[in-house]
Amino acid sequence: MKLGLLLGYSGAKLTLPMDDIKHAEALGFDSVWTAEAYGSDAVSPAAWILAQTTKIKVGTAIMQMPARTPAMCAMTAMSLDALSGGRFIVGLGASGPQVVEGWHGVPYGKPVTRTREYIKIMKQIFRREGPLEFDGKMYQIPNKSEGTTGLGKPLKSILHGDPSIPIYTASITPAGVAASAEVADGVFPVWMSPDQYAVLEPSITKGLEKSGRTKADFDVAPFVGVIMDDNLDGCRYFIKDFLALYIGGMGAKGKNFYTDYATRMGYGDAADKVQDLYLAGKKDEARDAVPNELVDEIALVGPEGRIRERAKDWQAAEARGEVGTMIVNCQQAEAREVLADCFL
Repeated sequence: MKLGLLLGYSGAKLTLPMDDIKHAEALGFDSVWTAEAYGSDAVSPAAWILAQTTKIKVGTAIMQMPARTPAMCAMTAMSLDALSGGRFIVGLGASGPQVVEGWHGVPYGKPVTRTREYIKIMKQIFRREGPLEFDGKMYQIPNKSEGTTGLGKPLKSILHGDPSIPIYTASITPAGVAASAEVADGVFPVWMSPDQYAVLEPSITKGLEKSGRTKADFDVAPFVGVIMDDNLDGCRYFIKDFLALYIGGMGAKGKNFYTDYATRMGYGDAADKVQDLYLAGKKDEARDAVPNELVDEIALVGPEGRIRERAKDWQAAEARGEVGTMIVNCQQAEAREVLADCFL
């Protein structure tokens, strides 16, 4: 199993836990992942980390596609890949309409179509088989729409990039996962149960069949919360807080992908209750309504022995070819050491 370390995005002040990152690198972690919302960006911290490390790969989970043209994203990826000796991983996501339209000031559009076209354009740029030309629903290159001069010409990247630069997407909807399996190299679900690959399997199979690939060609890399402490309920508290926010608050009633995802995992009644409470402003009650069973399925929490025991389920998922990377949100050095002992 490959292990990645999830950093997230900054608060009011941007700092990076370089000691934690170097500790993960020394333990043999494969990757570390930056993020962005509407403050710190994902690329600048990635460059900073790559410059201060020697072995660990650095990915973006995620770069917001509507914030950058596909060409700009490809330029960034090729530059960081070249400067780091091939250690950069592209992680993309559609973000959400609140941020895309409210912060970046561009239409949200069709996220699955955008993802498919965006990656096809990036890979065409990486390959340098000819000048860039693309005629899609979201992107037309060269652009000849209203307001353009008509002087745009197909161009080929000056920089010779590596066509094998990996591209991952953040997806949990059936259509999004299928698109990822069709055009990307991996997907990171925001959470996942190692015992419920069947929730994702139909979409992954559909996308892989369309691209002519197999499961071995595609990495499923879920985010996994890890908190090690003898107080099991205390550990669960923090995971429940995260789940309540996403299941309850990341979308209106009937428009929340995370509520739908929890429902497909078999927690429909609980998900509806969490959402109703959260949208009513009862956030503490929403958190308390998150089932312990859901937390225990998707996270590694509790005493060391319990984490080691639950790690066996993830090891079994890896052996079945259903999970290739665990991107862990783990801030405890001793817990990272346990993970390294279990998986590396």
